[in-house]
Parts: sequence; structure tokens; C-alpha cells
Amino acid sequence: MSTLTQSPAWQALQAHHQSLADVHMRELFAQDPQRFSRFSMQLDSLLLDYSKNRITGETLDLLFALARQAGVETQRDAMFSGARINSTEQRPVLHTALRNRSNTPVLVDGEDVMPAVNAVLQRLRTFSTAVRDGTWLGYTGQRIDTVVNIGIGGSDLGPLMVCEALKPYQHPAL
Repeated sequence: MSTLTQSPAWQALQAHHQSLADVHMRELFAQDPQRFSRFSMQLDSLLLDYSKNRITGETLDLLFALARQAGVETQRDAMFSGARINSTEQRPVLHTALRNRSNTPVLVDGEDVMPAVNAVLQRLRTFSTAVRDGTWLGYTGQRIDTVVNIGIGGSDLGPLMVCEALKPYQHPAL
């Protein structure tokens, strides 16, 4: 099988991109008064506005065709079904189970992993509550007032982003 960049869907998208190269944004908005509505979405206070990019309805159709040709839907379904798609470790990726607040079963080898996931999340909740209310004491017998994040050698940008995003909710004693 050819690589994705040699696929017909990629070639069509590349030709489409070239056809839009000289199109000005003013033209696109003039041709489609509903452009902002068609090429933006909002969830609560988060606005994703992609209307100010050189895209058309055809662009989206071509992008979806490329995703289908690349097998994105198949891989998505495999992830949600608990298939072993982490080829490095030969195990399922369970991000979906960690975010599953509906308790819909997530099956791995025919077994629902949600009871175990919920048990670990409850232990984390109990521990973090005890740290915040001062009942979990550190090695010295004192309440914990400093938290140090020690990673495994990757980027610190993720934890930094979480700390910044959650600052308004921080506990005054930590």
C-alpha cells in the first residue's frame, strides 16, 4: 500500500489547496454570507473559528475523505472498543475509560475495566481531599503545603498548563 501522501485523497486535497492559493478571504466571505456560521463552532465559552482560513465545504469533504482513507474511523472505533492499538506495549489505550463518567462498560478482553478505573479514581479523590484538608500528613508529621511535580523526562508543558488552568481553584494552604 502507498503512503498517505501518495494516496488519491491526498492528491485531491493538494490540488484543491493549490486552487485556493490565490483566493482572498474577502472573496470567500463575500461569496458566503453564512461563512462564519458554517466554519465555526462554540461550546460554552470556547469558540473554534476556522472561517478565516482558506477552506470551503469541498475542503472539509476532502479532509474527511482523507481521514477515511487513512482509517481514522477504524482506529477510533478500535480505541473505544479496547483493542490493543498501542503497538509498542501491545495493550489497549484506555484514555476513554479514564474520561468515561457515564460508566458505560469499556471492555478489554471481554472484561469491563470501569470498576477498576473508578476504584483508582476514588482513591485519588480520597487522597487529594485528605491533602487539601490537612488530614494526610507528610513524613515529618506536618500537613503538606508544597507539591512538586516530578515527571518521567518528557515535556513539562502539560503539567504547567494544568497548573495555570486550575490556578483559580487552588487551595490556599497548598
